[in-house]
Amino acid sequence: MQEHERTFLALVVTGALIGIAKLLVSSEVLTFRLILGRALLGSATSMVAGVVLVQIPDLSPIALLGIGSALGIVGSQYIELLLRRRARALVGGINEKG
Repeated sequence: MQEHERTFLALVVTGALIGIAKLLVSSEVLTFRLILGRALLGSATSMVAGVVLVQIPDLSPIALLGIGSALGIVGSQYIELLLRRRARALVGGINEKG
Protein backbone atom coordinates (compact mmCIF):
# COMPACT_ATOMS: atom_id res chain seq x y z
CA MET A 1 0.00 0.00 0.00
CA GLN A 2 1.37 3.39 -0.98
CA GLU A 3 1.74 6.35 1.37
CA HIS A 4 -1.26 8.28 0.04
CA GLU A 5 -3.46 5.20 0.32
CA ARG A 6 -2.41 4.69 3.96
CA THR A 7 -3.12 8.35 4.71
CA PHE A 8 -6.54 8.10 3.05
CA LEU A 9 -7.40 4.98 5.03
CA ALA A 10 -6.17 6.55 8.28
CA LEU A 11 -8.39 9.61 7.73
CA VAL A 12 -11.44 7.46 6.96
CA VAL A 13 -10.95 5.22 9.99
CA THR A 14 -10.20 8.13 12.31
CA GLY A 15 -13.31 10.00 11.18
CA ALA A 16 -15.47 6.91 11.61
CA LEU A 17 -14.12 6.30 15.11
CA ILE A 18 -14.71 9.93 16.07
CA GLY A 19 -18.29 9.74 14.82
CA ILE A 20 -18.98 6.54 16.74
CA ALA A 21 -17.24 7.82 19.89
CA LYS A 22 -19.34 10.99 19.86
CA LEU A 23 -22.44 8.86 19.58
CA LEU A 24 -21.39 6.63 22.47
CA VAL A 25 -20.96 9.57 24.85
CA SER A 26 -24.33 11.06 23.92
CA SER A 27 -27.65 10.14 25.49
CA GLU A 28 -29.21 9.11 22.18
CA VAL A 29 -30.66 5.64 21.70
CA LEU A 30 -28.18 3.58 19.67
CA THR A 31 -29.52 2.14 16.44
CA PHE A 32 -27.60 0.57 13.58
CA ARG A 33 -28.75 3.35 11.27
CA LEU A 34 -27.54 6.06 13.64
CA ILE A 35 -24.18 4.39 14.22
CA LEU A 36 -23.61 3.91 10.50
CA GLY A 37 -24.72 7.45 9.72
CA ARG A 38 -22.40 9.00 12.28
CA ALA A 39 -19.48 6.85 11.12
CA LEU A 40 -20.03 7.87 7.49
CA LEU A 41 -20.47 11.53 8.39
CA GLY A 42 -17.31 11.54 10.51
CA SER A 43 -15.35 9.83 7.74
CA ALA A 44 -16.55 12.23 5.09
CA THR A 45 -15.80 15.36 7.09
CA SER A 46 -12.35 14.17 8.09
CA MET A 47 -11.55 13.54 4.43
CA VAL A 48 -11.90 17.29 3.81
CA ALA A 49 -8.45 17.55 5.41
CA GLY A 50 -7.07 16.29 2.11
CA VAL A 51 -7.79 19.75 0.70
CA VAL A 52 -4.93 21.05 2.87
CA LEU A 53 -2.54 19.02 0.72
CA VAL A 54 -3.31 21.34 -2.20
CA GLN A 55 -1.80 24.25 -0.28
CA ILE A 56 0.87 22.33 1.64
CA PRO A 57 1.85 19.28 -0.46
CA ASP A 58 4.70 18.21 1.88
CA LEU A 59 2.52 18.11 5.01
CA SER A 60 3.34 15.13 7.21
CA PRO A 61 0.70 12.41 7.56
CA ILE A 62 0.47 13.01 11.33
CA ALA A 63 -0.33 16.71 10.81
CA LEU A 64 -2.90 15.81 8.18
CA LEU A 65 -4.45 13.27 10.54
CA GLY A 66 -4.67 15.94 13.24
CA ILE A 67 -6.44 18.32 10.87
CA GLY A 68 -8.73 15.48 9.80
CA SER A 69 -9.55 14.71 13.42
CA ALA A 70 -10.43 18.32 14.14
CA LEU A 71 -12.65 18.48 11.07
CA GLY A 72 -14.22 15.15 11.99
CA ILE A 73 -15.20 16.50 15.40
CA VAL A 74 -16.27 20.05 14.57
CA GLY A 75 -17.30 19.53 10.97
CA SER A 76 -19.75 16.70 11.53
CA GLN A 77 -21.51 18.60 14.32
CA TYR A 78 -21.96 21.59 12.03
CA ILE A 79 -23.15 19.48 9.09
CA GLU A 80 -25.59 17.59 11.30
CA LEU A 81 -27.00 20.83 12.71
CA LEU A 82 -27.36 22.24 9.20
CA LEU A 83 -29.14 19.09 7.96
CA ARG A 84 -31.53 19.10 10.92
CA ARG A 85 -32.43 22.74 10.25
CA ARG A 86 -33.03 22.02 6.57
CA ALA A 87 -35.16 18.98 7.42
CA ARG A 88 -37.27 21.01 9.89
CA ALA A 89 -37.72 23.75 7.29
CA LEU A 90 -38.72 21.19 4.66
CA VAL A 91 -41.15 19.42 6.96
CA GLY A 92 -42.52 22.74 8.15
CA GLY A 93 -43.05 23.85 4.55
CA ILE A 94 -44.87 20.61 3.71
CA ASN A 95 -47.10 20.89 6.79
CA GLU A 96 -48.04 24.48 5.91
CA LYS A 97 -49.02 23.50 2.33
CA GLY A 98 -51.00 20.40 3.36
